[in-house]
Amino acid sequence: MPRPAVLGRAMAITKEKKSELISSFGRGANDTGSPEVQIALLTARINDLTGHFQTHAKDHASRRGLLMMVSKRSSLLKYLRLHNRKSYLEVIGRLGIRK
Repeated sequence: MPRPAVLGRAMAITKEKKSELISSFGRGANDTGSPEVQIALLTARINDLTGHFQTHAKDHASRRGLLMMVSKRSSLLKYLRLHNRKSYLEVIGRLGIRK
């Protein structure tokens, strides 16, 4: 039996938004593993979760997930900064990440 959808809560990232980010930041048509795409997807999820905490301040389980995502994004940004400086600067500029 399928679980009913929770009212008032949207999905984190829609398929359309995800495919738009992949095509925008990817190196090729089906590129989902490059650091640029992973950073863009993590940024979208982080932005969605920060809005969630405006109404659910005591949701500590989700806050832990948010901190793990921020840490993962930071690691990917560090990798990109060391290996491809031009791409790093482009990604943080397009996503509005201050570093």
